[in-house]
Amino acid sequence: MRDRQRGVTFVGWLFLLIPLALVGYAAIRLTPVYLNYMRVARSLDQVAAEATSGGGSTADGIKNALGKRFDIEDITYPDVKDIEVHRDGGDWTLEAKYDDGSPLFGNVSLLVSFDKIARSTASGD
Repeated sequence: MRDRQRGVTFVGWLFLLIPLALVGYAAIRLTPVYLNYMRVARSLDQVAAEATSGGGSTADGIKNALGKRFDIEDITYPDVKDIEVHRDGGDWTLEAKYDDGSPLFGNVSLLVSFDKIARSTASGD
């Protein structure tokens, strides 16, 4: 009589590893998108902090400072003109609301939506 076979067969390994490989590949493709978002978020926070300490800041001045920060950080997307800068009471609000994506394979792409809001406080806190 045959002994019972133990363990996972080759087909079983395929069923286990193919979904893992797809998730890993998607993570690799999305890494640059999230790294870019982290640079955008850091730039918005730094410019908001500078607007707080600057005192007499204007929307154009904040956008110019943000453009310089984007040049230093080598951020090409989103563009500075896509960032909303407006006064909210005594505080400045900078909002980057954009979608970014990465092709996965064939005609399948991954789309990620980002919404970062940075606020400066009039008291400098």
